[in-house]
Amino acid sequence: MLLAVLVSLGRWQLQRADQKRALFDAFARGADTTRLIDLKTPPVPRYQHVEARGSYDGSRQVLIDNMPSASGRAGYFVVTPFALAGGGWLLVNRGWVPLGASRAAPPAVDVAGGARRIVGRADHLPTAGLRMGQPSALRPPFPVVANFPSRTDIEQLMRETSWASAVELVLLDPDQPDGYERQWQPPGVPPLRHTAYAVQWFALALALGVIYLVTNVRRSGS
Repeated sequence: MLLAVLVSLGRWQLQRADQKRALFDAFARGADTTRLIDLKTPPVPRYQHVEARGSYDGSRQVLIDNMPSASGRAGYFVVTPFALAGGGWLLVNRGWVPLGASRAAPPAVDVAGGARRIVGRADHLPTAGLRMGQPSALRPPFPVVANFPSRTDIEQLMRETSWASAVELVLLDPDQPDGYERQWQPPGVPPLRHTAYAVQWFALALALGVIYLVTNVRRSGS
């Protein structure tokens, strides 16, 4: 039974490696072309490079909590609503900011509301690996600090119903102004790490099989 479990764990890690490889490949391909999006644009592939025209609404921002930086520091993702020039809204992740003195005093994340062009990658809002209980509804004052809010949570908070369907969230490009720390990459560990885990599980299974055979050969010989 233990041997079967070890082999199953190894196969699962190989499947995870394939999934991550597809995700990293999609991230690499996303920058090949840039699509101009508006309210009527149909959904685009995840990590597709996109462009939009409009203006930020800096008065109704969301700070997504429990988002560590690349170096492991505690902080927030700054998510800002963007009013599209032709009508409608989309959400823009302007990057990571450090926590500061405490969560009772959120960092200043002001942004000007003039007309502009933004470019970035299509993505999803961050999700929790395990959610305990039903989260409470988000309420002002802004900026609102939230733990893994859904698109519906943010829509209800902002009382807006006209949202672009092309993307759930735009990861603002690192060279764009009015952003913070941005080192975008697919979530989780790279595919090679899963392959290494698989090798470890298979090695344990092999060792267990050898021990089993040696033990039983000795018993039969005695």
